[in-house]
Formats: sequence, structure tokens, C-alpha cells
Amino acid sequence: MIEQLALLPELLTAHLQLTLLALLVGTAVSIPAGVLVTRVRWLDQPVLGLASVIQTVPSLALLAVMVPLLAALGFRSIGFFPAFIGLVLYSILPILRNTVSGLATVDPALIEAARGVGMTPGQRLRRVELPLALPVIFAGLRTATVLTVGVATLSTPVGAPSLGNYIFSGLQTRNLTAVLVGCVAAAALALLLDGLVRALGVAVLRQRRGWTAAVLTMFGLLYGYTGASLVRDGRAWDRGRIAVGAKTFTEQYILSDILARQIGEATGMRVDVVSSLGSTVAFDALRAGEIDAYVDYSGTIWATIMRRDTVPQARGDVLTEVRRFLSEQHGIELVGALGFENAYALAMRRRQAEASGIGRISELAPYAPRMVIGGDYEFFARPEWEALRRIYGLAFQGQRSMDSSLMYQAAANGDVDVISAFSTDGRLAAFDLVVLEDERGAIPPYDAVILAGARLIQEHPAAIAALRQLEGQIDADRMRGMNLMVDQQGASPASVADAFLRDFRSSALRR
Repeated sequence: MIEQLALLPELLTAHLQLTLLALLVGTAVSIPAGVLVTRVRWLDQPVLGLASVIQTVPSLALLAVMVPLLAALGFRSIGFFPAFIGLVLYSILPILRNTVSGLATVDPALIEAARGVGMTPGQRLRRVELPLALPVIFAGLRTATVLTVGVATLSTPVGAPSLGNYIFSGLQTRNLTAVLVGCVAAAALALLLDGLVRALGVAVLRQRRGWTAAVLTMFGLLYGYTGASLVRDGRAWDRGRIAVGAKTFTEQYILSDILARQIGEATGMRVDVVSSLGSTVAFDALRAGEIDAYVDYSGTIWATIMRRDTVPQARGDVLTEVRRFLSEQHGIELVGALGFENAYALAMRRRQAEASGIGRISELAPYAPRMVIGGDYEFFARPEWEALRRIYGLAFQGQRSMDSSLMYQAAANGDVDVISAFSTDGRLAAFDLVVLEDERGAIPPYDAVILAGARLIQEHPAAIAALRQLEGQIDADRMRGMNLMVDQQGASPASVADAFLRDFRSSALRR
């Protein structure tokens, strides 16, 4: 708990930055747009319709779309900016719709009376319509506030730190304390901001100037702190620091900490870990120079980035072609292979496999029509799944996508019969699952490889040399053991990374 609470100030500040600035911009856009819609009636359907369409897009998908879109436009594609734009778009509809509804409910007789005493349209709006519509507008603002705080937790996969870091990493590493801290902190922040908006609404409507000034002062302090922290973070980036990426599972959290500590030791610079990135988001971020290094897998690059649907006979050929492709096409260096392979694999309960005589994927095929397969979010859209179905003729009764942290438990409980496991995942042993042999080579090799971007190569050769020392230093058993320490024994990825580096450096000294 102490370790999790130590992260709270930084992550809460990042969450506040996203939420408060998105609400400010969303309100500044929505209220004038709502007024405009009530004045130009033909805008009603297209404007509200567009806002409604944006609201119906799943929030995680909307944030993810921002990454390639901003990259194509030449803007920073991960971190604060894409998350901020997504949250602004999500905050617009409740405020816009309530502004339109509030103005529409104003008694026409009151508007006519204002016109009769000589008020201009602007005066009628400011002195009659908006004051009468304020209760409805404030209700929309409160809805947008709570919604934005909640959606901001989903900004983690696009590289923006938030309280969602607790939730994403906690679910993957089975750290319920982290999940609890993230959920409680997000709920408390939502209640606090909703209470402040409500207090402001009550003070304004009852014309309590003292209360209004007090609430506005509190908002001013929050926005002042947010602005100062953003400037501080921006200056830190200007001074230069190195960023290491991590995808959304236990192994990646451990390896990113190992890389970050190794680089920091070699360069003496601050190294930040940008965790819980989506798979393609991490690669795009490295290519764009927004992170400097991360661990990927040769099979992911081969199938997803290079879009190859055939696998060479020799495992080393994949590594050679991947290295050449990354260097020639993207200016990325494959620094070295860590020494283990973490491939996609089909796994099932050992007892069920032995009872059915299934040890290979080809032996699974006759049973598949009576079975349900579970996979992580992206597996069923990946080339590997298509290759497995084509090469082995697999046709399952059903398939379920789920968070990768839940797959192993689902298989152990019998909720699904087969899962798309990861070969170095410690939970295979913990839940007594057996990996089926891919005897026809449908799945490409998945050597864990260190990738470095152009900036690290050009400006920090000492970092590249330090990373190269890790080549071949982690075998599958060692990686599986480190994963198990986090997933089953409750160790933090940072502590496991520290223990590995102590052993690694002491071994290097003995040599």
C-alpha cells in the first residue's frame, strides 16, 4: 500500500491536468455552440447529431484513434495531447445538449417582455435567457465533470499518465491494492469536482457573492496548480530526458524497468517509463521519437508491422529480416535479443488435455467444434489467429475476447476450454495449464528484442552500449520466474527488475 500511495501525487496531478483542462475547453466550446444552435435553428440536427455520434464511439477507441490521426498531422501522438483532445470531445455533448435544452425552456413571454422594454438580443441573452437556463446548464456541466474524470482513466494506453495507471497495471499484475487505490482516488476526485460545480451553481443561482467568490477561488487554485505542473513537466522535457515504453502485461512492466535502470546507470539521465501502451501505439511512438526504447517481439513485428503471412524455416531468419526492415524502413535499431521467446500459444487445462489425448494443435482440431476459445483483445484480429485456423483447420464453437489478465483464471475455472496464452507467462504453471505444440509452425518466432529509436542511437551511444550488455542474458525460465514473482507472489515489477540487475551486475563483475 505504501508503494502505491507514493505514486498518488504524480498520477493524481496528471489526472487533474487532463480533467480540468478538458472541461475548461469543452465548456468554452459547448455553451457558445449551444447558444448558436438556438439562434440558427438549421444547425440543431447536424451539431447535436455530430456530438451524439462522438459520444457513441467507445471512449478507449476514440482515444486510440487520436494517436495515428495526430501522427499523420505531424503532432505529438502519444501522451497528454491525444488524451486531452479525446476528453474534450467526450465532454461536449452533455454541456451542449443541456445548454440547448435550458435555453429552449425559457418562457417565450419573458423573452417578449424583454424585447418590449427595448433590450437588444445580446441583452436578452445575458440578462434573461442564460440566467433562467443556468440550472439546466449546470446539470450538464456536472454530468460532463463526472464523465470526464471516469474516461480520463482510459488515457493510459495512449501514453498519458493518469489514475488509470493503477487500474491497468493492477489488473495485469493481479495487484488488487493498486486497482483499489486507482478506483477510490478516481471516485474521490469525481465527487470533489462534482461538489465544487454544484456549489458554484447554487451560489450563482442564489446570488450569494461570497459563496461564489469562495468556490471560484478554489477552482482558481486547482487550475493554478494544474497550469504550474504542466509548465514544470514541459520544462523537464525541454531539458531532455529518456523515455522507455511498456505494453500492457506483467513481462513488459518488468523489462521496461530493467531497461530504464540500465540506461539511467549508463547515462546519469532521468529515464521515465511510459507504461501500459497499446502494441501498435508503442511501435508508432518509437518511430515518431516519443519514446526512445522498449522491448518488442520479433513475431509481432513480422506479422503485424511487416504483415508477413508465411514463416521462414529458420528462427534466425526472422530476426535477420526484422532487423533489416526496422533499420531501412524506420531508422530503428534492433539492439539485441534478450535470450528468450514469448510466443503466442494455445493452452488448456492439463487434466482436460491429458484426458482427451491432446498435446498438439493438430490433435485439438477434432475437439474444437465442441469447445470455446478465449483470447486477449487483439488476438482474434491478428494474422497468427488466421494462420492457426487455416493451417490446422480450427473451427471452435465460440470465441471470447477478454482482458489477458483474466484468461488464465477463465481456463482454470472451465469458463473457456482453450486460451491464447503467452509462452513465458508464469500463470501457465500457477494454473496448471499445458501449452499445445505448434508442430506445423503457424506461429512465427517471438524472440524478445530491445528496440531503440533514432534519438537514443545518435545522442546516447552509452545507453545503446548498456542495453547491448543485456543481449542473451534472460532465458525463458528466468523470465517465467520473474513473471510469477509479480503475478503470484505479489512482488512489484520494480523490485523484480532491481533483483535481476543486482544478479546481472554481480555476475558481470565475477566474469
